[in-house]
Amino acid sequence: MQWLLLAVTFIITAMLERIARSTGAQVPVEARATLSLGLVLIAAYIGGAVAQRIRLPRIVGYVLVGFIAGPAWLGLIRLDELEVLSVISTGALALIALAAGSKLSLDAFRGQERLVLSRVIGGAMGAPFVVVTLVTLTVSPWFPLTAHQPFRDALTVALVLGTFAAVASPTVTWALIRDVGARGALSRSMVNVTILQTVAAAVCLVVVLAIARPLASSGAVIPGSAVRALLMIVGSLGVGAALGLVMAQYLRAIRVVWALVAFAFIIAQVVRLTGLEAVLLGLAAGFTLRNTAPVESERLDVELERCAVPIYVVFFALAGASLSFDPLDELGLFPWAILFVALRINGLRWGLQLAGRHPAVSAEMGKYGWLGLVSQGGMAITLAAVLRSAFPEWNVSLEALLVAMIGFHEVAGPICFQGALRRTGEVTERRGERDVAETALVVDGDNLVSRV
Repeated sequence: MQWLLLAVTFIITAMLERIARSTGAQVPVEARATLSLGLVLIAAYIGGAVAQRIRLPRIVGYVLVGFIAGPAWLGLIRLDELEVLSVISTGALALIALAAGSKLSLDAFRGQERLVLSRVIGGAMGAPFVVVTLVTLTVSPWFPLTAHQPFRDALTVALVLGTFAAVASPTVTWALIRDVGARGALSRSMVNVTILQTVAAAVCLVVVLAIARPLASSGAVIPGSAVRALLMIVGSLGVGAALGLVMAQYLRAIRVVWALVAFAFIIAQVVRLTGLEAVLLGLAAGFTLRNTAPVESERLDVELERCAVPIYVVFFALAGASLSFDPLDELGLFPWAILFVALRINGLRWGLQLAGRHPAVSAEMGKYGWLGLVSQGGMAITLAAVLRSAFPEWNVSLEALLVAMIGFHEVAGPICFQGALRRTGEVTERRGERDVAETALVVDGDNLVSRV
């Protein structure tokens, strides 16, 4: 029945889109975008239920349905409609980042926890960077972006791809944890690791851009790219922290749900007007709120838990619709995207295994932690756009390659992480299923013992 409902929803959407386009009237793009959004969200919700039935994460179903309905496949959502809906997508992404950031406390930077985080993040970033960089240099004579280029340009591309391989996704990680109801040490640690790894990778990218300017050949790098990227990062963290302080005050006076709506709207407009990064804004706001107003942060977390599913459906369905692999076929980069995805995943596995040799790192983290770091999205999309503007010679090809890699990681990452959580026992049943229990009544004097 769920498969049938999904097919019927696609058929109805296609019929309405065809009618709207064949009337000859100039239908406003906002009206078409609203129609497409409503129907695709229904289809994505059903697709998530189908994915759950076959023991896949629901967010994977949301992404795949969005991709099928997007411009890359059926074209039920067009590019101009996605541009209009980007404000809604940005707001939903900011709320997910806010929820993830509110889980990072100052205790993570003290004592044993700090040592564990430094070891894990070092392995998760260092090994993929080294593996991808060295392989890119080795195959540079045949790699389309570096073929017929001098060695200095090939080295620049290798450093960029290596740094990009170190980027994680706290939003996808936290969305999966909430979606499957995971509880345990691995899921808690993965949230902290991905948040700090995201910030560290963004800073490393600024360093690479600064090095690339004198390293690459003349005209290969736009002057000031590193400074603009640094301003975006620092500005996003600073504005996000300020918003967190403001939210702490407003949460004491108004209902939480209105604070969430206002936060999503403000973040979407700030990103649109200033070019700041939504994920960093949300993470900084959540972190600030958690450590300055813990009571309000708990209230916010309860409300985010209550409205999590609609937020996830909106963001991941629109994220899937934005994916496109057509440029890879045109540029001959599809096999290379597969290669770099495989290199990154193996680099993560080797890096976490190396970090797991330290006695402070748990055996579960060393064995399964790399599965929780496969996901990319959100912040990675912004960094891909930054790299496109920084390298005019490779702009379209480089961004197409990076976005395709993000798409692969966005689908494979949640599946890998859910498998790790199942192996560690942090997820034993699919979310939404009722626990099987025995019920018995035992009467003993004045005591009524109920076992459920």
